[in-house]
Amino acid sequence: MTIFLSSESQAAVREAAERLRAWRREGLNVALVYGPVSAEDRLYHSLCPPDQLSATALSEALDDIGVRWNILDPCEPDFIARLSTYDVALSNLHGEFGEDGRLQGLLDYMRIPYCGSGVGASAVATDKILCKRMMVSLGIPTPGWQVWSEGPAPWNGRPVMVKPPLGGSSVNMSLVRERDDLLKALTKAAGTEGGPVLVEDFLPGVPVTVGLLELPGDSVVMFPPLATEATEAEFYDADTKLDADSQGRVNVQVAEMTSEVRERVAEYARTLWIGLGLRGSARIDFILGKDEQVLEVNTTPGMSRESNFAVGAAMVGLTHSDVVLAMLYEALARPPYDVPLPTPALSSPIVTREAAVSP
Repeated sequence: MTIFLSSESQAAVREAAERLRAWRREGLNVALVYGPVSAEDRLYHSLCPPDQLSATALSEALDDIGVRWNILDPCEPDFIARLSTYDVALSNLHGEFGEDGRLQGLLDYMRIPYCGSGVGASAVATDKILCKRMMVSLGIPTPGWQVWSEGPAPWNGRPVMVKPPLGGSSVNMSLVRERDDLLKALTKAAGTEGGPVLVEDFLPGVPVTVGLLELPGDSVVMFPPLATEATEAEFYDADTKLDADSQGRVNVQVAEMTSEVRERVAEYARTLWIGLGLRGSARIDFILGKDEQVLEVNTTPGMSRESNFAVGAAMVGLTHSDVVLAMLYEALARPPYDVPLPTPALSSPIVTREAAVSP
């Protein structure tokens, strides 16, 4: 049975942190999976200063923990062969092929322990449309929405958020207030593949995020809800989240709310953790206006030193290294995925699809 700890559970969190720090990890070899695969990761890879990258902070934490590690780029042809030589994988990939269950399925097949949620939870949480449907089935309040794929643009006369179903950091997301702007936003969100697009009712209010981290002893600590208010944008958009020129375009502070609202937010977070089958770490985003509504679930929270997740962890007494250590501990303590499948043979050269179909 999962025990949920709040920021008030200081003694329990300290005890779990002490168990983590005493955990023996000599000789542990960690694959830090990072590379420009999804649109979100390509944006960060090309524009974000190195000292602001999650991969930089994770590298420093792994050094602090005292394990061996290397960055493995999934865009390199020898990625899978190299991956097979590591004890555990810590992914810093977001969106497609990193956060959506596909990497997790590969790691399961290769019998390599990995940090974070499994295939099903990753796939559902990453797909904003699927996650919305799951929220409804779990009784979680979420803004009303429609799904657009082609044909007339849906417009009810009120502002909407237009979102690609996959990916994060608000990449290709738009706030539309006028009907004439809707088709352009839909086309932008659909991208070159022309997939379905989430059209969500825009609810004014304060964006709030809640981080959750799995700790030893079947416990999950819930970080204090943080209000994230953009200072130079209409919403918490991609430029604000990237903040490549360090202008501090967002204020992050403990969200002001009544004890009743705080408990409802905590209850929705607990329900989603259990209902989706989340593991390791997650961040759940809300909008607090007339009531509390859940926007989305992130199974691979950003892990830069200044990220919302790291800030929340510090508020319960956990360092960045503690967080990474907790993720590694959970991955290696999880019962192994073991079914009668052959061990993958990786001695043959890996042939790309393009090479295979070329004349």
